[in-house]
Amino acid sequence: MKTKMIFATVLTGFIAVGAANADELSAHGLLLVANKGDHTLGLIDPAAGKMIATVPEDGMTGHEVVASPDGKRAFVPIYGNAGVGRPGTDGQLIREIDLARRTVVATLDLGKGLRPHCAVIGPKNGLLYVTTEIENCVTVIDPQTFQVIGTVPTGRPESHMLAITRDGQRGYTANVASGTVSVLDLDAKKLLAVISVCKTTQRISLSVDDRWVFTSDQNQSRLAVIDTRTNGVSQWIDLPGTGYGSAPTPDGRWLVIAIPRANQVAVIDLATMKVAHTLDVPRTPQEVLVRPDGAEAYVSCDASKQIAVMDTKTWMVKKLIDAGPGADGLAWASGK
Repeated sequence: MKTKMIFATVLTGFIAVGAANADELSAHGLLLVANKGDHTLGLIDPAAGKMIATVPEDGMTGHEVVASPDGKRAFVPIYGNAGVGRPGTDGQLIREIDLARRTVVATLDLGKGLRPHCAVIGPKNGLLYVTTEIENCVTVIDPQTFQVIGTVPTGRPESHMLAITRDGQRGYTANVASGTVSVLDLDAKKLLAVISVCKTTQRISLSVDDRWVFTSDQNQSRLAVIDTRTNGVSQWIDLPGTGYGSAPTPDGRWLVIAIPRANQVAVIDLATMKVAHTLDVPRTPQEVLVRPDGAEAYVSCDASKQIAVMDTKTWMVKKLIDAGPGADGLAWASGK
């Protein structure tokens, strides 16, 4: 794959929201949100409960975001102007954003439209993995040189989302239209298996112990539970509506999942594999992120331009934070 890197010669300005400055990258960390509607990355101070700045992405829409382990940078794949599987412009860029300076500092051009979407940092090797749907693969990038160093084939189109095990050895992609999950050997850059799940699937997450993969059936109100030892669907969890983004709590007890059409979030007890709580949230919840210390869970609510903040002890919505239009992908930038 031919690539080139374009560095910003003139720093892109950020849009301040209130009295924000670079020193506000506080020790408690920042919540990052991809605002699809205005093509910006939002920086949210969760303690203050407000979005303190937005960074223009200079072009088409980024749906997802990931932060570097030191919390200093963010990487935003520029997907394009269409939904998955729909006609539209195919994005080919990945933006690197300096979170303290709040500007795009580098751009990786993949050379052609590949619809780069979900970005994940390898937990052991620190490499950047990005799903590139058009070529049915995951693209591997060295975040230090910001260059492509390899690809991992997924064997199916529309490999939309990616989850990586804690040891960094296995990757799992949700392949939307085929309703499958690909199992990847990330070290060897090989496809190990393709698991048939349902007619159409969306989103993907792993349990904390890497025992289970979770992906949502888009035609029925149920969540598939895949056993990573057998690479097969072991059971289904009934949901109060069609599921979407999900994330486990750090203690491994709960899985939090967005239910967009019901404007709800469901909390699944992973000991019983049943829904234990449901919470009403603003319109069209999309993605779920649980803070590293497990105290709060955040849900982006696309149509309402808000982030719902949930207390993981009481399972109540404790506040709403205004974000940008089309709030979707979430990431945590550590303040360490």
